[in-house]
Amino acid sequence: MEITVSYSSLVFAEDISSQRIRFQFLSCRSCQENNAPSIEIDTHKSTHASSALPLDLSLGSNEVQNDEQPPLGFDSDSTVANTGGFVLVRQSVVNQGLATLAFFGVGVNMVLFLTRVLEQNNVDAANNVSKWIGTVYIFSLVGAFLSDSYWGRYKTCVIFQIIFVIGLILLSLVTHILLLNPKGCGDSTTKCVAHSSWEIGLFYLSIYMIALGNGGYQPNIATFGADQFDEEDPKEGSSKVAFFSYFYLALNLGSLFSNTLLVYFEDKGLWILGFWASTASALVAMILFLAGTLRYRHFKPSGNPLSRFCQVIVAATKKWRVEMPQMGDEDNLYVGNEKEISSMNGVRKILLHTQGFKFLDRAAFITSKELNNQKEQSRGDPWRLCPVSQVEEVKSILRLLPIWLCTIIYSVVFTQMASLFVEQGAAMKCTVSNFRIPPASMSSFDILSVALFIFLYRRVLDPVTSRIRKSGPKGLTELQRMGIGLVIAVMAMVCAGIVECYRLKYARKDCVRCDGSSDLSILWQVPQYALIGASEVFMYVGQLEFFNAQAPDGLKSFGSALCMTSISLGNYVSSLLVTMVMKISTVDDMPGWIPGNLNRGHLDRFYFLLAGLTAMDLAVYVVCARWYKSIKRERKSGEVSGEPHLSGV
Repeated sequence: MEITVSYSSLVFAEDISSQRIRFQFLSCRSCQENNAPSIEIDTHKSTHASSALPLDLSLGSNEVQNDEQPPLGFDSDSTVANTGGFVLVRQSVVNQGLATLAFFGVGVNMVLFLTRVLEQNNVDAANNVSKWIGTVYIFSLVGAFLSDSYWGRYKTCVIFQIIFVIGLILLSLVTHILLLNPKGCGDSTTKCVAHSSWEIGLFYLSIYMIALGNGGYQPNIATFGADQFDEEDPKEGSSKVAFFSYFYLALNLGSLFSNTLLVYFEDKGLWILGFWASTASALVAMILFLAGTLRYRHFKPSGNPLSRFCQVIVAATKKWRVEMPQMGDEDNLYVGNEKEISSMNGVRKILLHTQGFKFLDRAAFITSKELNNQKEQSRGDPWRLCPVSQVEEVKSILRLLPIWLCTIIYSVVFTQMASLFVEQGAAMKCTVSNFRIPPASMSSFDILSVALFIFLYRRVLDPVTSRIRKSGPKGLTELQRMGIGLVIAVMAMVCAGIVECYRLKYARKDCVRCDGSSDLSILWQVPQYALIGASEVFMYVGQLEFFNAQAPDGLKSFGSALCMTSISLGNYVSSLLVTMVMKISTVDDMPGWIPGNLNRGHLDRFYFLLAGLTAMDLAVYVVCARWYKSIKRERKSGEVSGEPHLSGV
């Protein structure tokens, strides 16, 4: 039995049966098999290399010394146990719940704030909310880039949480001092006076600071929480899979409070109370996060991924005329040395060669000139020769893009809860036994559905499917769950369209202010909210797990940001669809599908349109999921990790 670990341009190997240690120069696999010199040292009594006496071999600029310790709090190939753990993971989950409460305390009722306080019409308010929420998730790419490249996840989380809190404080002050004039305005009856451009400018500055802070923080806290698990430990590895479900559950439970109590107060015109409560929640979340600083498990940032990506493209392009061998081409690919690999992966798992995107393999192909440079031990040009692991990093991102694109239409469906579902509910009968239900609080049924289906999936569906399929502890794959989420999303849009048809049937079309103008109870919206919640459990939780598992180790935050960016683009596509539909449907002086008075429009047709688009997206998604190939990593133990069944849909 032989265990091999690369260090710089060396290979370290232990033959356990003969207790002998061998060092060998390595540039590529074929070099390893043929002409590379080696040194053998008999350790006799040593059972493991790590138990041998301190060893110092000076070979040029490379030094190996087995008593070198990693920096405190940083992972290495030998030490991860003194940091991280379940307690800090719970702390991250609670932090996420409080931060979500703060964000949704502002966001869930934003469409009503714009219509009641700033006097915007329904279409402008829905579009502005979609753009704002979309910007939140666009900023997630900024946070992910800074985290993976320069700051690390901990520092990035701290900085963006500070920006988030400052934005909430500014919003609370601007609303309290400037916007609610006269006092008590902003409810369903009292109008606010017109506002100056600088007052509105301060308002938008505050909410976009909130967007920057929350957006930059969100993808990193999810990945940072996952970092606290040791994947090499079987118990912690299985807990990491469940972590994303409970993380998403905490997100929804945090919004449950904001969607019920805070929404109730804000619907009554108590906007100041709601905004200051959100500010307090964000401040407590930040303090809780800082409290675990000394015990967190950190990983070093791996440098600018854009330069690594471009190096592969440029190197492959420079060699486009080079003839690649048809058979055994892996033996001629540059494996790289430990310094190069660790700089890409943050001292984590090495990516192994996979088939597909053959053109990119040219970036790792060793020509005769580059082989001479290796023999002379001169440093190669990274814009002409890249390690296989770096090439596979680019391949993995390219494979993720089609799957990611297919999730955007689902996000268009998801974003309707914060805009058109609220406007639809406001035009229905909102009183039940003399108690008025705020339309925005109906999203509580979405949250309850998420909690219920997470429990059902983890405790019932997942164990049952794993026994039926005999696939070990894992039942449905992430890609299969995402496909199920799309199916349920189609059902949700059909359900919303049917409810709107009946709402129009019992509506008064001659109303001026049409809140509550239909005799159909708002409780008929419960099924569409519940179906959206069920689809989230399959789509968004599966998406979080999928992108985190399939992203290279040096781009974990980017993987989480991809999930959030699909929500962002979904909001922008939703805004574009609303604009296009209104432009087309208002020809010949028609009121359009989504007019200010919904009783004169056809919102049902817009919902059915979304159902059709989602069904077409599902068909494309199935093709992309069948094509997808899982990433292959080399574990610390030398085993290969990957899920060959992952693409089964």
